[in-house]
Amino acid sequence: MLVELKVKEFINEVDSSKPAPGGGSVSALAATLGVALAKMVAHLTFNKKKFLELDDMIRHDYLENFTILTNIKDELVKLIDEDTEAFNEFMKALELPKNTEEEIMIRKQALKQATLKAIEVPNKVMHYTVKALETTVKMMPFGSKNAISDIGVGALLLYSGLEGATLNVLINLKGLDDESLIDQYQKTCEINLAKGKLLKHQILDFVYQGLK
Repeated sequence: MLVELKVKEFINEVDSSKPAPGGGSVSALAATLGVALAKMVAHLTFNKKKFLELDDMIRHDYLENFTILTNIKDELVKLIDEDTEAFNEFMKALELPKNTEEEIMIRKQALKQATLKAIEVPNKVMHYTVKALETTVKMMPFGSKNAISDIGVGALLLYSGLEGATLNVLINLKGLDDESLIDQYQKTCEINLAKGKLLKHQILDFVYQGLK
């Protein structure tokens, strides 16, 4: 599994002649690191005097949002490997025989299923990155000011993961022939990218203001 590799090993897996892991798995990893940074800021916040003096409801909501980030991180970690698995399934489908009508139909169906999986994995990454950015916006006013730059770096990584996942959805749409489904995924990409961009700018504006 990719997630079991050491950092250098993962880097060298990407830096090779193999087509996977590629941009999809790397996008999922970038998003995971973005969530991890957002969580790190929370870890550094919990026992601070300013946080402990906050209203009970604010602290309760902060802890709930921390749990949301934990769940998102767990899902994104899975998607790092799932993206490469989806690519490998597509390559296996391409290698299926096509000598008879029956073989052609079986191969066509296998390619369709593999393509849908190759789309759905980065589609999930998009969903989770937007959710993580939304959660970061809710948490950032109460986070430790000593780690405010880490909030910014986390947002940049999350947005990189989002845009990278978007590119991977779009390139795999070429393998579909269902125009309504293509249109649906394209609209989802546009909506998530627009949301993510606004959230990223909101976070970075907050960070740069706090660094003045």
